[in-house]
Amino acid sequence: MAVEIQREKYRSKVGEVVLGATKEQGGSRSHTITVGGESTLPYLHFEGEMPRRPVVALEIMDMVPEDWHPCFGRYYDDVFADTAAWAKKCVDEYGADLVQIRLKSADPDLKDSSPEDCAATVKKVLEAVGVPLIVIGCGKGEKDNLIYPVVAEAASGENLLLGVAELENYKAITSACMANQHNIIAQSPIDINICKQLNILIAEMSTAMANRIIIDPTIAALGYGIEYTYSIMERARNGALQGDKMLAMPMIGNIGYEAWRTKEANTSTEDAPGWGEQEERAILWEATTAMAYLQSGMDILVMRHPRAAALVKQNIDELMQDNSY
Repeated sequence: MAVEIQREKYRSKVGEVVLGATKEQGGSRSHTITVGGESTLPYLHFEGEMPRRPVVALEIMDMVPEDWHPCFGRYYDDVFADTAAWAKKCVDEYGADLVQIRLKSADPDLKDSSPEDCAATVKKVLEAVGVPLIVIGCGKGEKDNLIYPVVAEAASGENLLLGVAELENYKAITSACMANQHNIIAQSPIDINICKQLNILIAEMSTAMANRIIIDPTIAALGYGIEYTYSIMERARNGALQGDKMLAMPMIGNIGYEAWRTKEANTSTEDAPGWGEQEERAILWEATTAMAYLQSGMDILVMRHPRAAALVKQNIDELMQDNSY
């Protein structure tokens, strides 16, 4: 007697967001990338569709990163001082699907680069690579509010993913994205209620922006609260599949940034010989963190080490194999 296998039925799906614009679409990208569209929990291909594979971005900055571990020098020493060349190396040599540029030099406590300087840097990166770009401010709200309009206008038509909007500081970036047709990262502090509230506030400024939001729930690295962050993302994804439109957005996470803040990634081999060789350990810490978040439904993973990124892309290949029955 045949046994009928029960499958979960969901009422809705995650929205799709297109990143980048080709020449025909008013931009200069060689191709666009679409994220989202899932109608099932992650990688349960037998219960629904996952039409878009998660994508991997590599992180760069517009200045030499003084706080990065020295091991990155063997990969990027020749391009650290040239942001456009750094972006090109991430794509051409390390296979990045996207490039995320952080405009760190604009920080008033560092170089205090002007909004116009930031815009010029973004334009140089756009000329150097054909992949869609993620552009992040310096992290100082007052200065970022000056940067967003200038950068957004300079890259008008390119359909950037611009970030970040926060509950206490979302109007300037939302207005810049609305005026220049860019996507927006909505960042919340590991709180699903604030996540939803911020999405509502952005959508109230423009209903069209509701289809341009990427959720950044704020993540934690392996061993530093990853299980709590995972639970927030899990709740958001379940909400999306049950029909909550204000949670039905793709998700992004800055994996590399968080993983390389941990002592496990940075402690030298000499100081902790029982932990194994430092770089190999750090690569695995970053990759394992990313692989956990793949299972929560993360759509865009921003990595730092190119070898960790390669491991994650291999894992995505395996997860995207059809397991329906």
